Amino acid sequence: MTNITLARDEDVGELTLFASSAFTHTFGHIYDPADLAAFLAGWNPPERLLAQIADPEWAIALARGEAGAITGFIKMGPIDFDLPEGQPAKDATELHQLYVGEAAKGTGVAAALTDWGIAWARERASILYLSVFTENPRAQAFYRRYGFVDVGRNAFRVGNHIDEDRIFRLDL
Repeated sequence: MTNITLARDEDVGELTLFASSAFTHTFGHIYDPADLAAFLAGWNPPERLLAQIADPEWAIALARGEAGAITGFIKMGPIDFDLPEGQPAKDATELHQLYVGEAAKGTGVAAALTDWGIAWARERASILYLSVFTENPRAQAFYRRYGFVDVGRNAFRVGNHIDEDRIFRLDL
């Protein structure tokens, strides 16, 4: 069983490093180094994570390995992208980030974090949205197994580079 705990202020340094490393490992090869560096500088800086940890509208949950190091995390909170026409924002929340370290992939960490995130969302909303890169079929298949459906497009900026993400929706 994967142990999941809410992130605390003292986790911020480790979480910032883990998040940047996980994003870079997964997507870093796509981007110009300057674009990647600009994105990472503003993506999960310590001050933003501290504010989100303190804000009841947000939740960041961590999975840790036997040695205590972070093996994955999920970030939940208010919607921060434009929804496609016809998609309601009322009574909705967003799964912002779900990342699992390479060594923990395939071990159930992603599923445990997702189950936790869906349970958190159900306590607050009737709709859960997320945005997933069009060139990440593994993640798209993972979310579809949970019942998420593709409802539209989202432009995702990394520095000066703009990717196409798909917005997925799950009715809770």
